[in-house]
Amino acid sequence: MASEEPKAKKQKLSEEEKTERPSKKAPAKLSPNSLFGMGNPLLDISAVVDKDFLDKYTLKPNDQILAEDKHKALFEEIVKKFKVEYHAGGATQNSIKIAQWMIQEPHNVGTFFGCIGKDKFGGILKQKSEEAHIDARYYEQDEEPTGTCAACITGDNRSLVANLAAANCYKKDKHLDLEENWKLVEKAKVYYIAGFFLTVSLESILKVAKNASENNKLFCLNLSAPFICQFFKDNLMQVMPYVDVLFGNETEAVAFAEAQDFETKDIKEIAKKAQALSKVNTKRQRIVVFTQGKDDTAMAMSDKIETFPVLKIDPEDIVDTNGAGDAFVGGFLSELVQEKPLDQCVKAAHYAANVIIRRAGCTFPEKPDFN
Repeated sequence: MASEEPKAKKQKLSEEEKTERPSKKAPAKLSPNSLFGMGNPLLDISAVVDKDFLDKYTLKPNDQILAEDKHKALFEEIVKKFKVEYHAGGATQNSIKIAQWMIQEPHNVGTFFGCIGKDKFGGILKQKSEEAHIDARYYEQDEEPTGTCAACITGDNRSLVANLAAANCYKKDKHLDLEENWKLVEKAKVYYIAGFFLTVSLESILKVAKNASENNKLFCLNLSAPFICQFFKDNLMQVMPYVDVLFGNETEAVAFAEAQDFETKDIKEIAKKAQALSKVNTKRQRIVVFTQGKDDTAMAMSDKIETFPVLKIDPEDIVDTNGAGDAFVGGFLSELVQEKPLDQCVKAAHYAANVIIRRAGCTFPEKPDFN
């Protein structure tokens, strides 16, 4: 009887949906919880600010940092002084959300774990994750408030200041190790964690990474920011042997190369050297994907480096580059979890990033126009 159910569902698709998705393969082989993400759930507070605001808080126009004491007042000031927008954020959660949007159906292909507070912002995050059709299982605690991230936008640049707060409180023994949660980890085929989580719970990352490696599943990691490569190098290199797909942008790639003494600033060379770092699961050769803004994306795969041009966009159409990197990864994962060829993964990544930079925050239209 069970095999009849998908047919019945398919027949219920309206004519409109049939015409909108002509070349989509039936996503029957994708089951809920196929894609697993774990990271820092943050509520994004984004606003177009001025140079004086950046200078006051000693922010670079294009950067991402963790909030220090001197930044604490920034979060209140940005809300008072500028027109702000709230979005569910945090790098990993963004990518899982975008992947789910690209896939559309079934819902809850993406699972997300992270820590929030028992507060208003936590409630907003839960609501937003439901709206995005991802299966977010938050560890909720009341010692710290839900984390926030201020996106300070000037022109095409954005400076991110993250106040992790509750996101910093994720506990392996209190959440990941629980039987009902670990079952969801085991259901996944593809795992993705942004490097930012290396500052929070290395032991949680290693448990997931080792499990993926032992079961010949795909574990993906993002360098995420220069400071991760520089100041959390030891944590990063403990996870690297389990990484099947490594993502980063050109600034992060150069910072990684410096920290590793690669003695090159050539993005393709760095990709090659990162690919050659030791790896536990030798059944899969590591794939390294480095984006370079409007320049070609470089990918080290098998024994060659390929470059892929990004989709052209008029600079006037760029609204907000915040989230472009997360969207790139989300697009890539949406195809990877469906076992599509790598060039198709990059194509989807470029498409998703191109959609996101035309809008404020990491937001998207109702349906993708990608096939």
